[in-house]
Amino acid sequence: MSAILDSFDDISKGAPEPIYQQIKKTIQQRIASGEWPAGQKLPSENELVGALEVSRMTINRALRELTQEGLIKRVHGIGSFVAERPRHASLIELQDIALEIAQDGKQHRSWILHQGTIAADAQIADQLELTVGSAVFHLSAVHYQDELPIQLESRYVNPATMPHFMEQDFNQITATAYLLEQFKPDEMEHRVSAMMPDIQVCELLAMHSGQPCLQLTRRTWHQQQVVTYVTLTYPGDRYELGARYATNEYQLR
Repeated sequence: MSAILDSFDDISKGAPEPIYQQIKKTIQQRIASGEWPAGQKLPSENELVGALEVSRMTINRALRELTQEGLIKRVHGIGSFVAERPRHASLIELQDIALEIAQDGKQHRSWILHQGTIAADAQIADQLELTVGSAVFHLSAVHYQDELPIQLESRYVNPATMPHFMEQDFNQITATAYLLEQFKPDEMEHRVSAMMPDIQVCELLAMHSGQPCLQLTRRTWHQQQVVTYVTLTYPGDRYELGARYATNEYQLR
C-alpha cells in the first residue's frame, strides 16, 4: 500500500487546484493508465488523511465523487476499490464460483457459517419434496473474491441423494463443485428476485443498509428426486444474472 500512497506525492496545498480535485485526478490517471487495475484496493481514508495531512472531509469528497462517476466502489467496512464490471452469474448453467474467480486471476475463499443436519420445516420440506421434520443437510457460507464478499449461499441437501455431503471440507471445495462431481442434473428450476437485505445480510456481504440484493433460488433434480435447494444472494452492484442459449433447445411455456 505504501507504493500506492507514493502516487500522491505530487499533491500540493499551494497549488491553485483544490486538494480534493488533485486527489481525484491522481486516481483517475492511475486507473486510465492501467497502473491500478480493476479490483485494486485504494488507501483508506485514514491512510490518506495521515499521508497528505488534509481533512477527512477533503478525502471523503474526492472518493465520493469518484464513486458517483463509477470509477471506484466503496465497500462498507472493507475499503475502496477500482471498480470492476459486475460479475456474471448464469441462470441456466451450474457454475463453480471458485473456478470463475480463479479464471479471472483472483483468489476465492469461503467462510462457513453453518454446516450440519437440521429438521426440515414446512418450507424446506416442500422445496425438497420431503415430509416436515425430515433430516436434511444444511450449508451456509459467504464466498469472497480476494477481500470482497460477493455471494451468500444457503443450501439444503437431501441426505438420501448425497449421503456423504456433510463429510466434505467446504473450505477446500465448494458445494457446487462437489455436487457437479457426483451427478449430472436431470432438471433444474430457477427463480430470481430483487430484495432488500436485513442487517445480518448487510454485515455478511459488507453492504450499506438500503442497498438492494439479487437473489437466485435453484432446485436441482436427479432421478426424480430433488437433490438440493439453494438460495444465492448477491450484492446488486457486484453481480448481474443472465443467460444465453439456443432457442431450438427450449420451448416457451
